[in-house]
Amino acid sequence: MDKVAKDVGDIQSRLLDHGPVINAEVRYFVREFEEKRGHRESRLLENLNKMVSEANEQMLPTDLQCMLSGVAKRLEAANHMAKQVQQRELEAQKSTHLHGNMERLKEEWAEFLKEQQRLKEEVDEEHVRAVGQLSTQYSEKKKDLSKFSPP
Repeated sequence: MDKVAKDVGDIQSRLLDHGPVINAEVRYFVREFEEKRGHRESRLLENLNKMVSEANEQMLPTDLQCMLSGVAKRLEAANHMAKQVQQRELEAQKSTHLHGNMERLKEEWAEFLKEQQRLKEEVDEEHVRAVGQLSTQYSEKKKDLSKFSPP
């Protein structure tokens, strides 16, 4: 009976447990896929290597230092021109700033002159009143003196 139970267990595990068979099939598939892919990728890498070497031979100049020095000279010229433009812009800003300051100072000067003119007119009016008062006082004093002086 133990033998029968063991045989039934073995048969049942073979019929229902497909894990080892599936694992073996998956390993076989992966191995085949990697081999095919590996050959394809090696061919692709060889083709890329050929293309890069051809590009290096045909497209790149032999004197890379000469090319880089030319680029450096152009960059220096562009940098110099940018500095000049920046300097001109600063000068223009300063001149507009100075022009604005000059206009503001002219307006302030005009206001100052108006204020001085108004103060001068006030002083002139006060002076005229004071002169008028003094002349009336002196004329009254003259009249008073003429009353007391002998004829």
